Amino acid sequence: MSLTQRDLASKVGVRASHIAYIEGGLRRPSLALLKRLADTLALDHQRLLFLSHPEAKSLINVNPSSARAENEAAPWRRFLTDRKLRSKYCITRREIEALRCLSLLGYVLTQREFIAILVLVRQSEEF
Repeated sequence: MSLTQRDLASKVGVRASHIAYIEGGLRRPSLALLKRLADTLALDHQRLLFLSHPEAKSLINVNPSSARAENEAAPWRRFLTDRKLRSKYCITRREIEALRCLSLLGYVLTQREFIAILVLVRQSEEF
């Protein structure tokens, strides 16, 4: 999803300058704003909370989710380090970035699934 600060601000009900301050690390979003941001950007609520309020980790048991997050990141790391595979499919930097964003969702389990998604995206662009 490609949004400007102004677009995002409009969607979550704040001023664009507030989004700029948050992006620049000058302000931290409220919990209510975090929820709206996560919903609008289709991000994991807990990850976004921990990114904006790292001290919250000490209040919440993160061991199960951090282990799950580690397991979810493994296919991406294998895919990213497999230069032969990336070369074979001529994967561009833009495609790598799109697949990286997709990997954050945690639904892709294998390198083969990354390639399948890439092929489907490329086919949809042809139409």
